[in-house]
Amino acid sequence: MTVLRSMRSKHILREIRTQGELEKLSPSFIRTLIKELDVIGLASRMCPVLFSDGSAGLFVLSQHYHDDQTGALLELMTRRGYKLCANPLFVLSPTLLIAVTKSMSSAGQAIQQISEPSVTGSALSQAINAIFLWALEHRASDIHFNVKRAQSESAVFFTIDGRYVCPERYAHLPTATVLGMLAVTWMDIEGGNGAVFDPTIEQQGRVMRELGGQRVCLRWASLSTDQGPSVCLRLLIQDSTELTPELSELGYLESQIAALRRACLTQGGAIVLAGTVGSGKSTTLATLMREIPTHRKVITLEDPAEYFIPHALQNTVSRSVDEDELSVFDNKLKAFKRSAMNDLLIGEIRDSAGGRAFSDLAGSGISLYTTVHAGSALWVPERLASSFIGVPRDLLSTPGILKLLVFQCLLPLLCTGCALNHEQIVQLDRWRCALNQVRSPQWRRAWIGMLEDQSGLSRERLRFRSVQGCDHCLRGLPELVGVAGRTVAAELIEPSQEPKFLVGLRQKNGLALHQWFEQRRKSPIDDSNMHGKSARQCALFKVWSGLVDPRSVEQTFGVMSSFGDVDAR
Repeated sequence: MTVLRSMRSKHILREIRTQGELEKLSPSFIRTLIKELDVIGLASRMCPVLFSDGSAGLFVLSQHYHDDQTGALLELMTRRGYKLCANPLFVLSPTLLIAVTKSMSSAGQAIQQISEPSVTGSALSQAINAIFLWALEHRASDIHFNVKRAQSESAVFFTIDGRYVCPERYAHLPTATVLGMLAVTWMDIEGGNGAVFDPTIEQQGRVMRELGGQRVCLRWASLSTDQGPSVCLRLLIQDSTELTPELSELGYLESQIAALRRACLTQGGAIVLAGTVGSGKSTTLATLMREIPTHRKVITLEDPAEYFIPHALQNTVSRSVDEDELSVFDNKLKAFKRSAMNDLLIGEIRDSAGGRAFSDLAGSGISLYTTVHAGSALWVPERLASSFIGVPRDLLSTPGILKLLVFQCLLPLLCTGCALNHEQIVQLDRWRCALNQVRSPQWRRAWIGMLEDQSGLSRERLRFRSVQGCDHCLRGLPELVGVAGRTVAAELIEPSQEPKFLVGLRQKNGLALHQWFEQRRKSPIDDSNMHGKSARQCALFKVWSGLVDPRSVEQTFGVMSSFGDVDAR
C-alpha cells in the first residue's frame, strides 16, 4: 500500500490496489457498516467498514476522498459510537469497492439492496471508466476482459507497445463484477448485435466515452470461449487534431519512404498495406494520406475513423457481424462514386462487399488505399483473390491495378539508456533466449557466433534488452522495462517495376513467386537501402543498427537456426 496525504483533512490516506492488499490489512477488515449507518446511496463512492480490533474506517474512491460527504460520513460514524482507527481513510479502486460493498454486510451476507439499478449501474460505470482511463493514460491500444466464469476471479489485460500485459491491480478482479461492468457498458453500445450483453455469443459494436477530457471510441469485439467471454475493446481517440507520426518516426527507411511517396503521388491503382492485427497498418496509411496534394479530393470509409487526416472527408460506417446484406456499406460507396473524388481509403478489405468495392474502384482511375490481414507482401494478392473476398486474379495481375504492396510488423525498440552489449549478457547469471528458456553462458557465446556467421551481424553492433531498466523506461510494468516504443520492419513490392511478379500472379505459380521474392537483388545487411529486402532483412538491419534485440526478430520471424532448440552446455 502506498501512502497519500489528504488534501482537506489531517488523516493519512492509504491506497489499497488489490484484493491481496485488502486481505493483508492489519487490523483485518471484517465487514461493512452500510446497513447500520443507512448509507446505501453512497455505496458507489464510499463505504464505512469495521476492523477486527473494533475500530472503524472508510473505504472511498480517490476522486471522492476530499468531498464534503467524506468528512460528514466520518463525523456520523463518530456520533454513532464507532471509534475511528488512527488513519481511517482508505482509497480503493472502483472494482475493489464494488466487490466489498456487494460481498459483505453486517451479517456476512450479500447486500441485496445495493443491487438497485441506479446504485449498482453507477458503481459499475465508475469502475469500468477507471479501467478505460488507466488504459488511456498508459497509451494502451486494446483492453482485454478475459472472464473465467467457473472461477471467482478474472483478469483484465492491456496491449501496450504491442505487449499483452496484466498489471497487478487488474489481475484478480471478482468475476461477477467484471461481468457486471461489461453488461452495463453494453447498454451504451452503438451498432451492436443484441439488446443485451450475451456471454455465449460473439458481439461487436462501439461505445463512446468522455475520458480525461477526451472523446474516446471503444470498438467492442467479443469472443465466446470455453472458459467464458473474452471482450477486446480497441481504444480510439476521437475528434483529435493530433497527427500520426511521420513515416520516418514510425521506422520506415529512406528508400521505403521514397517508394511510398512515389505510389501516393501517382493517380489510379491500389496501395495495399498488409499485416496482422495491431501491426500499425492504419497508422501508416493515415500518415501516407497526409502526403496527398490538397488539390485532390480525399474521402475515407472506416469502421470507425481511427486517425485525423487533414483535408480528408472522413466517414464512419458500422457493420454488424449479423449483416448478410451490407446495404449501408454498398450504398455509401455508390454515393462516393458520384462525388468526383480522387482518392479513397477503405479501412480494411475483409469480405465480399470489400472485394466488390475493390474490383469496381481499383481500375476506375481512383487511387485506392486499403489494408488486409496477410503475413507477407507476397500474400496480399492471394488474400484478395480468396473465395472469402473474391477479387478476380486476372484483374489483380493487370498492370496498374496493384500500385504498391506493403507488409509491415512492429518490433520493440530498445531503450538506449540501458541496452546491454554482447559481453554484458554473457556475464549475467540468468538470461533467456527467444524461446523464453534460460541459457548458459556457453550457449550465449555460441549463439552470438551463429548470428555473425549466418546473418552477417557483427557482435560489436548487437544490443539486448535490459530486464532491470533505467529512469527512461521504468513504467511500472515489468514487460515494458528496457523498451522505448516500437519500430516498423517492412517489405515492399512495386508491381509496375516487377514484371515477373505479375506473370507469376496470373499463372498462380506460388512457388515461382516465392523463389523470385527470395532471389531479388538486394544490398548487404548493413546497407539502409531496402530495395528487394524482406521484412526480416529490414529487421536485421535494425538489429545491426543497435535498435532492436535480435531475440525480437527471432520471436517474430522464427529462430535463425535449429541451434536455438539445444543448449550447448
